Amino acid sequence: MPFKLFRIDERLIHGQVIVGWGNRLGLQFYVIVDEVLAASDWEQEIWASALGREATAEFLPALETARRFAELEARPGRSALLTRDTATMRALAECGCLDGRAVNVGGLHDGPGRRKVLDYLHLSRDEFEDLKAIGRHGVVSARDVPTAREVPLRDLDPR
Repeated sequence: MPFKLFRIDERLIHGQVIVGWGNRLGLQFYVIVDEVLAASDWEQEIWASALGREATAEFLPALETARRFAELEARPGRSALLTRDTATMRALAECGCLDGRAVNVGGLHDGPGRRKVLDYLHLSRDEFEDLKAIGRHGVVSARDVPTAREVPLRDLDPR
């Protein structure tokens, strides 16, 4: 079944994703695209434990995700693909994985070089450029929870 959610959120698996998005979309499988977590079995166990028994997760590096994208999308059940940063999602977009897809930007918090765009979203100029590049392949918008107002890419400029 096609992915129901593509999301950039530095917290990856947490309450908004599991309860807000997961329950609303009936998510059963999460693909977490993260180089560090893909290399650490014990960290994967910790992160996956937040999902409980209702859902499972697979932790993959970006290139393997791109290589296996069709297979991952063909899995039975409803799934989500999560990255912790804009650069990783951009890499997937540039591999052709996101053509015609909608990408949701969730929690990216205050940090060096970032400016506040929304209460839950702080972006640097480079991150905004990543989002624009992703947007050339599909649609990018920000929304922390499914019931919130969707904010289009054009309104996310951190100037």
